[in-house]
Amino acid sequence: MARPTELDKRRELARAAVEVLRKEGIDVSMARLADVLEMKRPTLLYHFPTKAHIFEVALIDLLTEQAAFVLERIEAHTHPIDRLYAQLCAVHAFHHAREERVVFLTQAIASCAGPRMDEIIDIGNRVFEVHRNAAVERLREGMAAGTVAPCDAEALVATTRALTDGLMVQRVMTKLDLAPVHALIWTQLLAPLRREPPPR
Repeated sequence: MARPTELDKRRELARAAVEVLRKEGIDVSMARLADVLEMKRPTLLYHFPTKAHIFEVALIDLLTEQAAFVLERIEAHTHPIDRLYAQLCAVHAFHHAREERVVFLTQAIASCAGPRMDEIIDIGNRVFEVHRNAAVERLREGMAAGTVAPCDAEALVATTRALTDGLMVQRVMTKLDLAPVHALIWTQLLAPLRREPPPR
């Protein structure tokens, strides 16, 4: 078996550190954090000079894992509307019963990052930017081919993203059952935009 890389070790350490901070609070000192992780404080600081660095690595790790999971679900479909709906459902499936992880990380970054906040947000956005652009392009191609009803492709992708993120927060706050919401999004928003290829 291959030995873990330095990056893998750093990701594992970030995951473990986040669990401690989530349980004990983000005000825990780096010395206490190092103790719980059974390591020396200078070693912890070598990997993560600040708590913001811990949250940053953990968030990127989580979003990268999410991207791989979601892309596999999306690739099972060819129609751009089906792919958009698969993305929405896949994100929620990936985080099901674990939504508090991403909510905690984003809140922790907001409270700890300070002037680096914009940079960290940009890093998170870049993880998905290529895929969002591809979704917009597929919708435009679908409109040109007659398989997608005329619409604002960028607005549709942005709306789907807003629904995806907002519903995760709703599920954390209220334990909302997303199945009826998914059904409504499909029947009222997405399905009406889906067209079969015109006959040749």
